Amino acid sequence: MKIASIETFTNEYVGFVRVRTVDGDEGWGQVSTYNADITSQIVHRHIAPHALGQDASDLKALTQTVLEREHKFPGSYLYRALCGVDTALWDIHGKRAGKSVASLLGSTRNSFPVYASSMRRDITPEEEAERFVALREQFGYRSFKFRVGRECGHDVDQWPGRTEEIVKRVRETLGDDVTLLVDANSAYTPKKAIEVGHLLQDYGISHFEEPCPYWELDWTKEVKEALDLDVSGGEQDNNMVVWEQIIQNRVVDIVQPDICYMGGITRSLDVAKRAEEAGIPCTLHCANLSLVTLFSAHFMAAINNPGKYLEFSIEGLDYYPWQAGLFKPGYEIVDGNLILLDKPGWGIEIDPLWLANADYQVSYNASRF
Repeated sequence: MKIASIETFTNEYVGFVRVRTVDGDEGWGQVSTYNADITSQIVHRHIAPHALGQDASDLKALTQTVLEREHKFPGSYLYRALCGVDTALWDIHGKRAGKSVASLLGSTRNSFPVYASSMRRDITPEEEAERFVALREQFGYRSFKFRVGRECGHDVDQWPGRTEEIVKRVRETLGDDVTLLVDANSAYTPKKAIEVGHLLQDYGISHFEEPCPYWELDWTKEVKEALDLDVSGGEQDNNMVVWEQIIQNRVVDIVQPDICYMGGITRSLDVAKRAEEAGIPCTLHCANLSLVTLFSAHFMAAINNPGKYLEFSIEGLDYYPWQAGLFKPGYEIVDGNLILLDKPGWGIEIDPLWLANADYQVSYNASRF
């Protein structure tokens, strides 16, 4: 199963990767969203030279080879690029076996519960609560996440009083029969995070995500130990040494790797396994409706320590216009559950029109190296 070619099709926001083998297999993956045109260059400069012509039967070994060859470039872009090739190879493995990736990983599930995830801080508490109600009626969501504080906010709210008001308004509007989660995006020092955490507990919020700057592991652990609700984090992390610190020191109650930031399914499985051995659940971060949510659904359906629900962005084309026309079939939510396609590989087709209009199309084959 040798890799014959690696192609990227990309614009500023989304980059798809097509991998073909010498045996004629074809698989599709995706690099991480945002600056995807830059990331796609990394695919060809830093990933392809070590992957082309190599046997892709053992994805863990291939991943190790690439990262060792590029040990002088340990940054985020390398992992974001690696994800495109890794996920395309998982698509091929699934197709060769005649199974979905979830089934290939051992899952027998055909759906997975999701929480409706808001990405907005520019929305008033009243508007947020109103759209949650409408979405609950339309899709049957039973869990919702909204934003508190300001992103990397140094204890400053998005505007004065917003956090207190949105926590109160969403709970009172939706009632006690829904699960509520919040995301602080590195907003607080420990003292302020604990203060906000007590407010969250008073209103029955069960999940407090990234309360402190994510690189301040001791701060996050201090908050976790002071509160009774679940503190989660890890979406930004891709270094296995850091993950070992997070898991072994029990910095959080729930680990939240992002498949695209981690470098793909293969490395994310390593994090989930380490967390499983420590008795910690894994709830993936997947904050848009590109392929990252599909990857995450297959992954969480198969691991032994999934969290209660999968993140599912509620932001449409008015907020993320670049999500339009990426692949078919699209996502289907029924009674608060994402339906998993029982088709080989990822079970989707990248839209031909999108590919034709991609800003960059680059193809290298193994003979070049």
